[in-house]
Amino acid sequence: MGMAAAESQQYHVLAVDDSIIDRKLIERLLKTSSYQVTTVDSGSKALEFLGLHENDESNPNTPCVSPKINHEVEVNLVITDYCMPGMTGYDLLKKIKESSSLRNIPVVIMSSENVPSRITRCLEEGAEEFFLKPVRKSDLNRLEPHIKRTKLKDQNLFDTTKNIPKLKTKEKVENSEVVQHQPQQQQIINDQPQQQIQQPQSETNVEQQQQIQQPQSETNVEHQQQQSLQQGNNNKRKSVEQGLSPESDRTRPRYNNGIATLV
Repeated sequence: MGMAAAESQQYHVLAVDDSIIDRKLIERLLKTSSYQVTTVDSGSKALEFLGLHENDESNPNTPCVSPKINHEVEVNLVITDYCMPGMTGYDLLKKIKESSSLRNIPVVIMSSENVPSRITRCLEEGAEEFFLKPVRKSDLNRLEPHIKRTKLKDQNLFDTTKNIPKLKTKEKVENSEVVQHQPQQQQIINDQPQQQIQQPQSETNVEQQQQIQQPQSETNVEHQQQQSLQQGNNNKRKSVEQGLSPESDRTRPRYNNGIATLV
């Protein structure tokens, strides 16, 4: 029992009941089970203690009866009566489960009336247990597993949140490596078209040079033929001119009155 008592002493229970007799009874039972206990007499005071300030319309100036300072004490479980004036235990359950900061706190409902529809409604809304009054010590033995399970969830959530910066840093490193490799790949991709472009250009230059050289060679042959033809024509013209020159005329005989004379 010493080990169990030491573990239970670490847990803080907020007990809510408008009946002073029932409130004292549940407080004594919880302390006997080595829980830290804070008691309040209404749902609105329970929300105040939990940090959700909700005014009690019936008596808004009534101070919270808890001797503890809610910001310094962690509440591990809320146990509340179902039938209370103003805010019922069911309404308190809904408020806690609707709060993002309080929804993980286990809530147990107590009632002196065994109404199945009421029990079902509370369990569906998120209550961990529904106890019938008078609450017995054996009932309280079922509280600790709910508290431990909730603390384990909170610890896992804390560890996950704590590891998020490490995961982000790892992702940044991986992303930076990917970014560093991308320019090299891009450079390789950019170099490939240049090589492909250079190859057709070289082939095109060879073809153009061949095309240029071929007309030039053909032009040279034609030019040589024209020169040869022109030279032949010039030779022919010279020969004709030489045949008509005065020297040739001198050798031709002239007839003068039927007498041939040489000039």
